[in-house]
Amino acid sequence: MADAPAETDDELLLRMRSGDEQAFVALYRRRQAAIYRFALHMSGSAAAAEDIIQEVFLALIRDDCGYDPERGTLSGYLFGIARKLALRQLARRRTDVALETGAGEPVPPELAAGADQLADLTRKEGVAALRRAVQALPERYREVVALCDLEEVDYAEAAFVLGCPVGTVRSRLHRARSLLLEKMRKERGAGPSGALKPVRCEI
Repeated sequence: MADAPAETDDELLLRMRSGDEQAFVALYRRRQAAIYRFALHMSGSAAAAEDIIQEVFLALIRDDCGYDPERGTLSGYLFGIARKLALRQLARRRTDVALETGAGEPVPPELAAGADQLADLTRKEGVAALRRAVQALPERYREVVALCDLEEVDYAEAAFVLGCPVGTVRSRLHRARSLLLEKMRKERGAGPSGALKPVRCEI
């Protein structure tokens, strides 16, 4: 006997609205981890991410939560709430740190393939280095990397979450990947040409 197809987010939400607690639990289990990771990348604090998760799902319980399935997915709506809460916390803490790069300088050709090079460096340097680099990004670049690269949200949904055109998502992501590569290469000791310095063992 074939398994019944999994209920969609919207179906679970309808059941939840009619008082079905199990529907809320199912929706929470399905979406909590991704929203938490996004909040963690945005805020840089596990405690803040936990607070954000709680507020996101409390907002969903309210009858007047404002979710409209014709405007976007429930997942995108939840990411949107988490983003607003994270930005509010960051504004209060005033901890947004921009990378020290010349915004007007052309991006070197070797950075053009951003996503592949970023993935290679991430494998080599580990998750901790990536986290530090993401935290050093200005908010508008941090959020697009957290959504598209780390949570694998597609461009259309990211545009919905961020309230901007898809083209803006693409251009911000391109710039963000370049900044991340610069930051991670500097940590490893990149030379002026952008090539990584060889590691030497001196006795």
